Amino acid sequence: MSHLPTPHRIVLGSVFIILLVSVMLSENSSAVPVPPGQFRSTLPLELDDPVVTVDEQAETHEPSSDENPSISYVVQKGDMLSTIFDLLHISQSTLYKLMEADVNLLALDTIQPGHQLGFNFDENGLKQFIFRSGLTYKVVFDRGEKGDFEFKEYIEKGGYRREIISGTVEGDLPRSMKRAGARIAEAYQVTHLLKERMNFRSHLRAGDKFQLAVSRQYVNGEYTGSSIIEGFVYDGAIRKQSAFLFDDNYFDAEGESLEKAFQRIPLAKRYRISSSFNPKRRHPITKMIRPHNGTDFAVGIGTPVLAAGDGVVSRVIKHRYAGLYIEIQHNRKYKTRYLHLSKAYVRKGQKVSRGQKIAASGNSGRSTGAHLHYELHVNGRPVNAMTAPIPVVQTIPRNKRGAFKQQVALIKSQMAEQLAQAEKQ
Repeated sequence: MSHLPTPHRIVLGSVFIILLVSVMLSENSSAVPVPPGQFRSTLPLELDDPVVTVDEQAETHEPSSDENPSISYVVQKGDMLSTIFDLLHISQSTLYKLMEADVNLLALDTIQPGHQLGFNFDENGLKQFIFRSGLTYKVVFDRGEKGDFEFKEYIEKGGYRREIISGTVEGDLPRSMKRAGARIAEAYQVTHLLKERMNFRSHLRAGDKFQLAVSRQYVNGEYTGSSIIEGFVYDGAIRKQSAFLFDDNYFDAEGESLEKAFQRIPLAKRYRISSSFNPKRRHPITKMIRPHNGTDFAVGIGTPVLAAGDGVVSRVIKHRYAGLYIEIQHNRKYKTRYLHLSKAYVRKGQKVSRGQKIAASGNSGRSTGAHLHYELHVNGRPVNAMTAPIPVVQTIPRNKRGAFKQQVALIKSQMAEQLAQAEKQ
């Protein structure tokens, strides 16, 4: 930090002290009490990590000495990368080189308050840039011999523990689940799953019972904020309903899909794939790893681009290298991106339906020719949209029904055991 002017050193030092105090206070207030009459248990299970497997570029590791930043900065409300870099006297050309390296991740487009940035310098300027989002995700950008940056993506998988939560309805379902010990995001995920099967005004009655099986991720004993709904059972006076996760899709106890199907290709017809998903692709000139996290379709400028599924538009952005692109959040699990567009027909916050025309393809940003770059992300990780197990079927295949029934039976038995233990208390 010694290379910075004195006022900047004072500002950064003050920010660090304030954040340190905030963290200490938040650690002392993170426990969630369980009200009388509501039950929660944590099962002593070692579960396989249910998150989609990532490629070899993403790895769990212990930080090396090079990754201990000489300057650390926590993003504040209203911050932009350009203003942060200006504060640290880092050139705009360096920022552009980072953005170019990041074009296949677009991680730097997601910065928000609370994210942590790290900077290491040498006599030639910025040597290393570190982006950390939460406890589990980090991207390290290292400057190469020619001045370009290469990144490595690190993911701390931590451990998942299945927790069983039981409660009764008092008011609406989300608040009832929250009182029982569920996170509000988990409660809303359940209501989103069941919205096609339940009317949450007419079907709910005070005193109806519910149970939730949720796997939560912990790193060194600290909850990361990531959780996966594995099962939900609603036992009501008017309506009984269930939801169980199997093969990355949700079904009721009879094996019928609860999720609206996706279309695998976001176009009205099939086009030639000009570049396939390849997490290990090397740049033909620099030889640096430049993962291709999507599928490129050889389409002419102006070809209608369709939403792959129902969702909400989370971004409509013009990017120096990705061009005009749209991102759609389909639920907590699925996200899609559409890059190098010529025109967008939707806006941020707009609800869209599967098959709806959202854009026209183009050649914007850094592109060697007109095409559509399409990405599918599952649980925050890019996957091959042409082969990934997405909800395109409405029922479980016959050859997997036995495994599904066994999984449902296991979760239901754990729910029953938890209730029995609660009744003894």
